[in-house]
Amino acid sequence: MRLKSFILKITLFFAAFVVIFCIPYLAAEESEFRRQFIENYKKDSFYAQSGLVKKNKDTIVSEIDALINEAMMPEKNFQERMYLLDIANSMASMNIHWNNGSEDVLNRVEKLQKQEFEKEKKKTEEIERLKEAEKVPGNFILSTYKDEMAKHGLSPVIYPHWIHRSFFRCKVCHEPIFIMKRGSNNITRTSILEGKHCGACHNGKISFDANAQENCTRCHLFGKPESNPLMDLSYYNHDKFKEIASRIGSEWNPEKLPGGKLPLDKLGFINWVELDKIKAFNPRSALDGTPDTEGVRDTSILFETSVTFLNNVLFSHRIHSTWVRCSLCHPDIFKPELGANKVKMIEMKDGKSCGRCHGRVAFTYSNCLRCHNQPRENIPQGALINRAGSSAPAQ
Repeated sequence: MRLKSFILKITLFFAAFVVIFCIPYLAAEESEFRRQFIENYKKDSFYAQSGLVKKNKDTIVSEIDALINEAMMPEKNFQERMYLLDIANSMASMNIHWNNGSEDVLNRVEKLQKQEFEKEKKKTEEIERLKEAEKVPGNFILSTYKDEMAKHGLSPVIYPHWIHRSFFRCKVCHEPIFIMKRGSNNITRTSILEGKHCGACHNGKISFDANAQENCTRCHLFGKPESNPLMDLSYYNHDKFKEIASRIGSEWNPEKLPGGKLPLDKLGFINWVELDKIKAFNPRSALDGTPDTEGVRDTSILFETSVTFLNNVLFSHRIHSTWVRCSLCHPDIFKPELGANKVKMIEMKDGKSCGRCHGRVAFTYSNCLRCHNQPRENIPQGALINRAGSSAPAQ
């Protein structure tokens, strides 16, 4: 217990250092005492500080109360709360030292600091759990209504994108059923039961019925051991996938898998292009009533790179249009004119251009050589060449 107490005090000390010295003053109204107190603290003016604390002996507790009340306002974030509580802690400690003040005030401040520290620790741990669950491209957690789910004894939903992608191409759901932007769909139990969103398939016909109460825990798995196979790809089973494919009208041919295993890229994620290439599967491209009217486009565009140590990029419309609809990219993400789009790697991390999918639902853009694989001296016959400033229309 003493060790834990010591570690917590050290942690709070460093938090105080960072907060007071590294975070700008908040926009809150500051008394002249508070302003001078912080200034003395930052300058290590302990002689001036002692005089200030002694002089304000009768008002220092009310100053601490004001800091506490301000810190606990709902709109304050962790850094802002700790900034104010750390000032209050210092005031209370110095009030004890120089004015023989009550330790009850300091104890109250430290209790709040510990509570806030624990809240932030839990929040950080939750974020790490989310990252772990979502490390497979396309996997994500539906937790918008987690408090409501908890009332019904349910965990948030973990959506295993890779499993669905094994049987349906992206164009089936995006964007006829789901807007391809996280947080834009407002998926609820009501919408599902109305046959919208997940309910388009989970209706007891194409897939298990979301209306059946016994099926709730098949999706509400986040944080449970049963969710682990969805994150490490061990959920995959030859016979299970072949049965599912047969039932929903797609194809799964495990005998064509090299070594009987899913082909993985160097980061350990499924190589969907390779699966198509070896014809190990043939996912559905449409649901009833939502035909794929755009088809597949068979053109390639050579993106010349100005970086001498990297090969060029040969963009295949066939690969992309096999999976997604043209309208998903054109014209909102890419202008449909050759040379009209300047693709920059630095923008991809913000979800722009190729980063709209890659790094989110497709292999990450950090896997550079996956795209930069076209020798600079080799221009494929028939490929369109993307040069900035060209106004030639894409064919």
